[in-house]
Amino acid sequence: MPEPAAWRYQKITAPIFDIPSPHRILKNAHVLTCVGDEVIENGFVEIEKGKIKAVGRSADLGSTDAEVIDVGGATVMPGMMNSHAHLAWDGVHDLARQSMDDAVEISAYKSAANMLKSLRAGVTLVRDLGMNTSNFFSKQAVEQGIFPGPRLLICGEAIIQTGGHTYWCCHEASGADEMRRAVREQVRGGADLIKIMACHDTLEFTDAELEAVIDEAHRNGLPMTAHATYNECIYRVAQFGVDCVEHGGSMDDKTIQLLVDKKIPIVTTFAPLVMQADEVVARKFNIPEWKIEERKKAVASPSRYTGLVNAAKAGVPIAFGTDAGSPAVGHEIVAPELKFMVKVGVVADNYAALRSATIVAARVSKLQDKLGTLEAGKEADVIVVAGNPLADLDALNHVQMTFIAGKRMLSVG
Repeated sequence: MPEPAAWRYQKITAPIFDIPSPHRILKNAHVLTCVGDEVIENGFVEIEKGKIKAVGRSADLGSTDAEVIDVGGATVMPGMMNSHAHLAWDGVHDLARQSMDDAVEISAYKSAANMLKSLRAGVTLVRDLGMNTSNFFSKQAVEQGIFPGPRLLICGEAIIQTGGHTYWCCHEASGADEMRRAVREQVRGGADLIKIMACHDTLEFTDAELEAVIDEAHRNGLPMTAHATYNECIYRVAQFGVDCVEHGGSMDDKTIQLLVDKKIPIVTTFAPLVMQADEVVARKFNIPEWKIEERKKAVASPSRYTGLVNAAKAGVPIAFGTDAGSPAVGHEIVAPELKFMVKVGVVADNYAALRSATIVAARVSKLQDKLGTLEAGKEADVIVVAGNPLADLDALNHVQMTFIAGKRMLSVG
């Protein structure tokens, strides 16, 4: 394994935020375990020492010295994971200008604000896919108890060819040796995964560069994910050995079969389309009229999503991501993404949509043994939602409690 990031050598006498995790029971709950389609009516979830101790029917509870919280019929389910987000982007302003103009201190404040928004939305893990080096510091702040945020998996800076797609917020490199060095710098900073921007209108990276950047990530024990938005690019990165595809797009049967054979998931990100196609929302964020019309056409075009739907039907795992931080896509935006996933058919129903943000997301990040379902022995990342998201995903707009490792993260301080 690579050497730890420098900040991990610091001795922490005490965290600034030391949130307790007492023995608790959430009872009288509509429990969605996310183990298949399991639902436990009038159920309970017991939390002790940061883990789930038991899940069952409230009628089976005996006497206990635990703190008992009667949730009054609310839904209790695993914390959700946003597998594609950018904490240092505010969801309001132009991405390029933020990336080039924001002082590092402002990026830190934006990241902190967006971590709080994530927690309030029931998101207990954020896979931050980069904006300069800001996520290195977010990760340190959360893990050292400097700031109460969600769990973070970070890529550091996304890696691109010199002058490539979104060069203004990424690590530019040219040639195989520079690609390897770029990976090593992210590893040194404490990255959990490596991300490349593999295309925009055209394919990016030479074959030698692509081989080198993927090989170097794997040599360091880190998964590789790729921004890939159309068939030729998706097939290429899958063939070269990436572990995940971001966004996805048009795909033919050959590409879909390659993803199935290699067990490569896709993290879809429909929220920018959905939110920017809503005239009322989009105009609040000064989205140009031509862009609104473009987004409306995209949302209304079922053929645009045929490749993703066919991939899902073929068995390619589809995980929830929102591209949070994009204009009109705040980090609290959850339901619109999940609803659109159901609408276009990349997930079968509301429960499948919830699993895309829980157990499927956990599998994408190789955390399925710890997170993603409500089962005894797993980490107690749990949320309480007013209403029933199986009946209406908009219930997710009303998260009442968020726990991470049994620590109540809402209303902290």
